[in-house]
Amino acid sequence: MGADSSQPQISAIVSDPDQDVLDNRQRGASSYRYASIADDAQAGSDAYKTSGSRSHAALSVSAALELARSHLEGIALTVIGELSDVTDNPRYKAVYFSIRDKTSVLPCVMWRRSHGHQPLTLKDGMLVEVSGHFSLYAAKGRMQFDVRTMVLAGEGQLRLRVAQLADKLQAQGFMDPGRKLLLPELPQTIALVTSPRGKAVHDVLRTLKRRYRLAKVLLFGTLVEGKDAPARIIKALHAAGQSSAELILLVRGGGSYEDLMPFNDEQLALAIADSPLPIITGIGHEPDTTIADMVASLRTSTPTAAAEAVAPDSAEILRSLEGLQAALLTNATNLLGNLDVHLASLKGRPIFADPDALLRGRSQYLEQSEQRLTAALPAGINTDKARLNALSARMVQVGGSLPNRVGSRFLVLEDRVARSGLTLTTTYRSWYENTETRMTRSGQTLTSRFQGQLERGAGALEGLSPLAVLRRGYALVSDENRPVLASVTQVTAGQGLNVRLRDGIIDCLATKVREETL
Repeated sequence: MGADSSQPQISAIVSDPDQDVLDNRQRGASSYRYASIADDAQAGSDAYKTSGSRSHAALSVSAALELARSHLEGIALTVIGELSDVTDNPRYKAVYFSIRDKTSVLPCVMWRRSHGHQPLTLKDGMLVEVSGHFSLYAAKGRMQFDVRTMVLAGEGQLRLRVAQLADKLQAQGFMDPGRKLLLPELPQTIALVTSPRGKAVHDVLRTLKRRYRLAKVLLFGTLVEGKDAPARIIKALHAAGQSSAELILLVRGGGSYEDLMPFNDEQLALAIADSPLPIITGIGHEPDTTIADMVASLRTSTPTAAAEAVAPDSAEILRSLEGLQAALLTNATNLLGNLDVHLASLKGRPIFADPDALLRGRSQYLEQSEQRLTAALPAGINTDKARLNALSARMVQVGGSLPNRVGSRFLVLEDRVARSGLTLTTTYRSWYENTETRMTRSGQTLTSRFQGQLERGAGALEGLSPLAVLRRGYALVSDENRPVLASVTQVTAGQGLNVRLRDGIIDCLATKVREETL
C-alpha cells in the first residue's frame, strides 16, 4: 500500500486458501496467490489470442462468474474499516453490513454460525478488523466479503477492555454513590497528584490562586502517561493519603484515548477506592471518562474544573459574608428595638414607679397578726395554769386512800388464784399420766409389727453393701476422676490409682495394663 492518504485504509494479507483466520503479524507478506491469478489471467488471454475466433473463447455468464468465484474464494484477507449499513435481523441466516474507509466501501456478510461466537454488538461507526475471504453471489453477480471473525480495531479494542473492567467494578460496588467520601467545604490543605511538567499543574495552581488563596497545595509529582504510569500514580496517591491534606486532586491534560489508558488501570481504580481522602479527578477534556473518574468521589471534566470544584470562589465567599453581616446587623437592630419597647412598657408599671406598693398590704396583715398573737399568748398561759393547779389539788385528795383499796383487792385475787391453781394442776397431771401410759403401750404394739421387716431389710442391705464385699477380701479401685473403675480399658500405664480395702486405702501406680477374659 502506498503512502498516499487518498488510498483505501485496508490492510490486506493473502495466504494459503485453506487458512481462514490470519495472524496480523503476516500483514504485508507477499503471496503466491497474486502470481497465480495473474498467470491464469494471462493464460486466458493467450488462449483468446490463439483461437483466432471470438466465439471459440466466449464463456457463459455462469461459467464466467464461476471462474471469478473460484479465484476470489482463494484469497483470504484481514481488512480494517468502519462499519456501516448494519442489518442484523434475527430471522436472517446472516448479518449484512459494509465496511468503509474515506474512499471505498466493501459489502460484507457474516453467517450466524460465525456471528454467534463473537461478543460484539455491531453498530454503525465502529472501527473493526475482519478476517475472511471474498465470495461471489452468482445470482446477482455481486461480490462480497465473507467474514469469519471480527474484533474491534485500534482504539475500539481498548474501549471494549475498559467497558468490561467498568462492568466488573460496577458489579463489585466500587462505583456506588454511598461509598464515595464527602468533600470538605473549605479545605485548608489540598494534595495535587499530576505531572509536575504538564500544563494541568499550572491550570490548577492558577485557578486556586484566583479563587481560593487560603488553600495550601502539596504537589505529588508523577508520570501520567505510559506503561509505568499506573504504578507511579498509585505510589503518589498513597503518599498524598498519608499527608496532612484534606482531599486529593488527580488531574492531567487532554490526549488521545491511548494516552489516557493509565487512568483505566484496575489497580489504580482499587487504590482510588481505598483512599482515606476524597479524590477529585480532572482527566482530559469534557468527553473523556476513565475508570478513575467512575470510582473517584467526584469527577470533573478538566483540571481547571477540578480546582474550581474544591476551591470556593473568594469573591462569592466575600459576598456571602457581606450578606450575613447585613442580615446580622438588621436582626440585631430589630432585636434591640423590640427590647427597648418592652423595657419602656415595664418601666410604666406601678411596681417600678412605687416599689412599696407591692408589700404594703402584706405589711399591714403582718402587723395585725403580731398584735393578736401578743394579746392571745398571756391569756392562754393563765388559763392553762389555773387548770393545772385544780388537777394537782384533786390528785392530792385522791392519793391518800388509793393505796389501801388497791392493796386489799390484790390480796383477795392472789388467794383465789392460789386455790384454783392447785385444783387445775392436780386434774391435768392425772390426765397426762394416763395418756402417757396408753401411748407407750400403743407404740410398742406398732413397732413390733415392723421389727421383722426391718431386720430382713438390714440383712439384705448388708449382703449388697460394698463394705461387706471388702470384708470378704475384695478391693475397690478408683482414680481421681472416677469413683469406680470397672475395666482395664479405663487404666493406662503410669496412671495413679486408689485401692480401697476393708480397713483403708492404698495409693498405687499402674506399671502395666493387660486384658484377660475371666
